[in-house]
Amino acid sequence: MKGVCLRAFHLTAIGSEPMSALMPTYKRLPVAFERGEGAWLFDSDGKRYLDGLCGIAVTNLGHCHPAVSEAIATQANTLVHTSNLYRIPAQEQLAATLSDATGMERLFFCNSGAEANEAAIKLARRYGHDRGIKTPTIIVLDGAFHGRTMGALAATAGHIMKADFEPMLSGFVRVPRDDLAAIEEIAAGNTDVVAVLVEPVQGEGGVRPLDPTYLANLRTVCDKQGWLLMFDEVQTGNGRCGSIYAFQRLGVTPDVLTTAKGLGNGFPIGCCMARGAAADVLSAGDHGTTYGGNPLGCTAAQAVMDTLADGSLCQRADTIRSIILDHFQHQLADTQCVKEVRGLGLMIGIAVNTPTDTLVRTALDHGALINVTAGDTIRLLPPLIMNDDEAAQLGTIVADVLNATRETQS
Repeated sequence: MKGVCLRAFHLTAIGSEPMSALMPTYKRLPVAFERGEGAWLFDSDGKRYLDGLCGIAVTNLGHCHPAVSEAIATQANTLVHTSNLYRIPAQEQLAATLSDATGMERLFFCNSGAEANEAAIKLARRYGHDRGIKTPTIIVLDGAFHGRTMGALAATAGHIMKADFEPMLSGFVRVPRDDLAAIEEIAAGNTDVVAVLVEPVQGEGGVRPLDPTYLANLRTVCDKQGWLLMFDEVQTGNGRCGSIYAFQRLGVTPDVLTTAKGLGNGFPIGCCMARGAAADVLSAGDHGTTYGGNPLGCTAAQAVMDTLADGSLCQRADTIRSIILDHFQHQLADTQCVKEVRGLGLMIGIAVNTPTDTLVRTALDHGALINVTAGDTIRLLPPLIMNDDEAAQLGTIVADVLNATRETQS
């Protein structure tokens, strides 16, 4: 009887009031999805929605991609988990695949982007200690987002997100993005710096790409100072920006590379990769994980990497982007409401000068999933498998949403 009552509670809670057993850490929209197919999600009433968000840059290959689903199902019926105290062949294979794809030499698998960044932070600190630096310091940027665990949160910009969880972890110094002079000033006066951590495109910060020349100069400064250049590609990676990882398109190779999100196409897996001197920093006992790199996660990620090995899929990023923005601009009633369009590949940021508080809900009513970040920027993160008609439809819906908002304001 007790089990029946609990089940009834959960069924009535979905889609109306939040379930009381959940901590209220999200303001959830009043929709529950039951299944997904390609670029579409279907709710419990059978209505379909064009997914322009991909679980915040996670399902880069769309929902229920056949290769990934088959790999997960087969592995789940074979072996799900073993400890990292033993060899895991699927992990070794995935490490070799990622190494070949990126040029990175040593990899640590975990469960999320925040964990991958935590590993990078620990690696940088150990790198500093090995060089006799007692208080290793990492340079981070204004507008950055690196995760919500305590180390990653300390590296993240924004007082509001951090205020209730202070004191923050020390050992970070923040500078404006794309400001090389600020970096050089620190280099001249701070002997504790060991690394620079940046996102090639700042996602939560408003879909703001860093200037390629700035990144190239950053590489030069790091080489001169003996610092590690660390790229957080949790959101930019796994095909989203038109190459398997954005650094390959930008022509600047980091010493440490972190990723997650699209690596498992929805299955939780993250990775911290390193090359050169950074590859030899961590040894047995320095770091660990219970679930990271288990057979199921690595098999899912291997299917993703095998699919992305066909370069034509990554190349779709620019085509889809162009179609979305062309139809958006054509359908938009008032171009003055758009301040700027930013991003790279399928990270699309449309900064607007109209109120954004109702845009996500209005888009949901129109049958599309979008996001607003940095207060004024519509963020679109559609899948690589989206076809031309779906891309056109997404661009049109976003324009219609802005048009409807403009009419309401009039």
